[in-house]
Amino acid sequence: MSAGLDIPVGTTATASVEVTREITVAHHSDAMPEVYGTPYMIFLMEVAAARAIEPFLPPGSVSVGVEVKVRHLAATPIGFTATASAKVLSVEGRLVTFAVEVHDGVELIGEGTHVRGVVDFDRFTAKVAAKAAR
Repeated sequence: MSAGLDIPVGTTATASVEVTREITVAHHSDAMPEVYGTPYMIFLMEVAAARAIEPFLPPGSVSVGVEVKVRHLAATPIGFTATASAKVLSVEGRLVTFAVEVHDGVELIGEGTHVRGVVDFDRFTAKVAAKAAR
């Protein structure tokens, strides 16, 4: 593990959310069904992944999402709880790759991989501020 990252392969974490209308596709389009939206599922996967490595990050660092490759496998209705799990597969430089999946208590609803980059918070936000000032 280079760049000072000491993140154990196999590290895991989870994140859960109750599916409400606000996180369904119907919330954004009345023509769509009231089922858990893919962007929200991806966000939950990212939250689980970030949680997994947060205790191992160098001081002043955060992780940011840089790649997502997932499949949304099944619909989840309002009232169900979606639980994402993330497992560290590899650490290469400042990039951490995860296996991610989401289950709704009945079945696997999403799976794939996710990559997070570890960045210095102050440096990152300074770059964003400089870009915004253009």
